[in-house]
Amino acid sequence: MASSSTADFKNGMTLAFNHDLFVITEFLHVKPGKGSAFVRTKLKSITTGKVLDHTFPSGTKVEEVRIERRQYQFLYRDEQGYHFMNMESYEQIFLQKDLINGWPFLKDGQECEIVFHSEEERPLFCDLPARVELQVTYTEPGLKGDTATNAMKPATLETGAEIRVPLFINEGDRIKVDTRDGSYSERVKA
Repeated sequence: MASSSTADFKNGMTLAFNHDLFVITEFLHVKPGKGSAFVRTKLKSITTGKVLDHTFPSGTKVEEVRIERRQYQFLYRDEQGYHFMNMESYEQIFLQKDLINGWPFLKDGQECEIVFHSEEERPLFCDLPARVELQVTYTEPGLKGDTATNAMKPATLETGAEIRVPLFINEGDRIKVDTRDGSYSERVKA
């Protein structure tokens, strides 16, 4: 871990703080007319995803954590966890479900990014692409003319995940799903 100060802050920087790892999502250096300068930050926890507002006195020393993003391909899931293969070295690792952001939308062969703590070579979390293309395996049949309303119905996807889709989506359709919140994005044209 490298020692840095508030002068080194930048968006995306990872810090060891309060017995957790945080990513700086926003920061603002403030120099009031009276008193000493400070830095207002928004920190997102890597482990819980919670956002924390914190103010650091200007010049405070912090522990910067180096992280690496590596491309992996999802292979399969078993009782040990979710198995991935490094796209360059073909080395395999497995992760538990709680480290995978958007795990219900993970399908065999899916490429994703695993973020590692550089010095400890420990996987911190896995990110799927923001949107993935999946096939609808079950939903109630749609009706002609149901395209104008904002009504939604449940649908089961090829990964087993259930989401809400517009009424005009049918079984067998391919759709794009936002992996961050599990929402329907669009129907994929054949």
